[in-house]
Amino acid sequence: MQINRLLEIVYVLLNKKLVTANELSRQFGVSQRTIYRDIDALSLAGIPVYCERGKGGGIKLLPEFVLNKSILSEQEQHEILSALQVLSSVKASETNQVQQKLSALFNKKLVNWLKVDFSNWSFSRADYFTELKTAILEQRIAEFDYYSTRGEKTHRSIEPVQLLFKSKTWYVNGFCLNRQEMRLFRLSRIKKLKITRKNFSDRGQLIIEPDINSIDNRNLNINLKLKIEPEMSYLVFDEFSEEAIEKQTDGSFIVSAALPEGDWLYGFILSFGEHIEVLKPARIRKIIKNKAKKIYKKYL
Repeated sequence: MQINRLLEIVYVLLNKKLVTANELSRQFGVSQRTIYRDIDALSLAGIPVYCERGKGGGIKLLPEFVLNKSILSEQEQHEILSALQVLSSVKASETNQVQQKLSALFNKKLVNWLKVDFSNWSFSRADYFTELKTAILEQRIAEFDYYSTRGEKTHRSIEPVQLLFKSKTWYVNGFCLNRQEMRLFRLSRIKKLKITRKNFSDRGQLIIEPDINSIDNRNLNINLKLKIEPEMSYLVFDEFSEEAIEKQTDGSFIVSAALPEGDWLYGFILSFGEHIEVLKPARIRKIIKNKAKKIYKKYL
C-alpha cells in the first residue's frame, strides 16, 4: 500500500507542482506525520522532493525533474495520450486517471481534441457500449432482446468479441449461441441488455469484419438511379459518395448507387419526402409509388 501511495504522491506533485501535507493526508486518508515519512522515503529513493516552510510553502519537486521516459519517443507519447483520449471520449471513465498519470510522466498537457456523443434526438446507447466493453474484456456472455428490420423480436445470448463503428452506427460483433456462428448486432436494436456472470473461453476465431449490408437482410445490392431536388443537397452529400453524384443545371442531383433492397431501402427513399424520384429500376419506382399512395390515403 505504501508503494502505491508513494507513486501517487509523485504523480500529484508532477501535476500540481506544489501541494501541502494537509492536502495529501486528506487525499490518501492518512495522518500528516505519515505523509512526512513518505516524503523522507521518496528522498532516500533519490526523488528530488523537498518541503518549503512558511506562507505559500508546501511539498515540491525540483522543477527539472521528470520520470524516466526515454523508452518512448515524443511521437509515441502523443499517440498513447491520444489513444486514451479516444477511450475516455466513449465513456471509458476509468481511463481518466491513467491519462493524468501519463500526461504528468511525459510532461505533456492534455488536449481534449475528441468527443463522441452516442445519443441522437431521442435515445442513447452509451450505457450499452460501456457494458459490452466490460463483457468483451472480461469474456462474459451477454444476453438481450433483439429486433430485426421487420420488428421481429428474438432473445439472444452472445460471446461478444468486438465493438464496431461503421456506416454511422455502432455494432457488437460476437459468437451467437442461438445461431452457433459469428453475428453482428446493431446497438440501437438491442433491448434489455444483461451482462451475465457466465464466462466464455476464446474460440480462437479471427475477428473478420463483416459486410454491413448483409446484417439486416441477405439480398443482393440493386443499382438505383435517383433524382434528388436541391432542397435535400445536405443529405445528398451526407449519404452518397462524391463519385455517385452528378449535379444538374437546375440544381438537382442525379445519384447512382448500389444499395440492398428491403424495408430499410424503401424507408430511406421515403425519408426524402417529395424531394426525390426513383428513375430506375422501374420495379422499385412502382413500390415507392404504391407506398406513397398508402401514406396519402391515411390523410384523406
